[in-house]
Amino acid sequence: MSADARILVTPRSLTAEPHPDIERLRENGFEIVYSRAGRTPTEDELVELVPDCVGWLAGVEPVTPRVVEAAGSLKVISRNGVGVDNLPVDMLAQRGVKVVIAEGANAPGVAELTIGMMFSAMRSIPLADAGIKAGAWPRVRGMEIRGRTVGIVGCGAIGREVARMVAALGAKVVAYDPLRPNLDLPSSQFAYREIDDILAEAEILSLHCPLPKDGSALLDRRRLVRVRDGLVLVNTARARLIDEEALIEALEDGRIGWYATDVFEPEPPVCLRLAGHPRVIATSHIGGFTAESVDRATRIAADNLLAALRNG
Repeated sequence: MSADARILVTPRSLTAEPHPDIERLRENGFEIVYSRAGRTPTEDELVELVPDCVGWLAGVEPVTPRVVEAAGSLKVISRNGVGVDNLPVDMLAQRGVKVVIAEGANAPGVAELTIGMMFSAMRSIPLADAGIKAGAWPRVRGMEIRGRTVGIVGCGAIGREVARMVAALGAKVVAYDPLRPNLDLPSSQFAYREIDDILAEAEILSLHCPLPKDGSALLDRRRLVRVRDGLVLVNTARARLIDEEALIEALEDGRIGWYATDVFEPEPPVCLRLAGHPRVIATSHIGGFTAESVDRATRIAADNLLAALRNG
């Protein structure tokens, strides 16, 4: 690889301030090209930056076919997470661009945020906080997680961590995953179910899965009418897993008691019908935004990038 070979770096967490593992790429003879600091790059910005880059350490920014067409020298995209929904993977494969992911790097951070969201909803913490700051004294009867049934869709690195955490708190877990990995949890607390069975049983439901292959919503209107009244629904995976209009209807009629989400489409949300709803707990895609997760993901993504470029 020539000494002037360029690597594009676009994750918001890495453009805001330098990271030692990004500088390590420079020490390996690469020129580092950053997008705008702390901001998701636009399509036009990517088209301007990506030509002549052989590697790309990418975040969650949408990568369009136009961007890929401009990336004539690109050999590898290394994600600092596990999702590839933002990438045109078929087009990249046709052009010989390898895609690698930072498997498991964000799992502890996202899992801990998921648990925090469950507690926030079950104890109405945002409502109490806002009420006291407004001079009121709101007291809403809450729920305890011990003895509750928690549904988990997707038992990859994040989902299995959440399952273990809620089981340790005394909850019963019912889960769906097509691969049904062994989570080493006792059968008295854990069982695999089909998605529709989980919807009918779960009092708390947490999503940790990719989008269906056809891009449709996993939880559409048909499925949302099947949930138990007052369901606490947590989404730290992908906004498009849920039909937004059907979700708002379910919030309005009480089928969904609380919706806690770390993901929106687009980000930040343009319309606040959902994000501004009084029974929605919203965070700004911070699941993997911890010091530890950023360090793990950056180290793995940089290692993956270097390995792919050297092998290539």
